[in-house]
Amino acid sequence: MLSAENRRQLYIPRGFAHGFQSLSDDAEVAYMIANYYVPDAGGGVRYNDPAFGIDWPLPPTMLSDKDQSWPDFSPEVGVEAG
Repeated sequence: MLSAENRRQLYIPRGFAHGFQSLSDDAEVAYMIANYYVPDAGGGVRYNDPAFGIDWPLPPTMLSDKDQSWPDFSPEVGVEAG
C-alpha cells in the first residue's frame, strides 16, 4: 500500500502490466511514462480477467470504457495492443 504517510513509491518496468485502485476518496496519483503518450499504442487486460484472479480490496467503481473492453488474456497472444 502506498500512502502519504509511508511516502513509498512503486517502480513499474516498461511493458509490465499494472493497475491502480484508490482506497480513499481523496487519493492523488502521479505517474511518469518512458515515452510521449500515444493513445492507441497501449495494450491492456481487464481488471477482472479470470486468467489473473486478482482479489481487489474494494469493488471497482470507476472504469474507463477502454479498460472495460479489453479481450480475455491469452498466453499464446499476450497483451493485445490498443
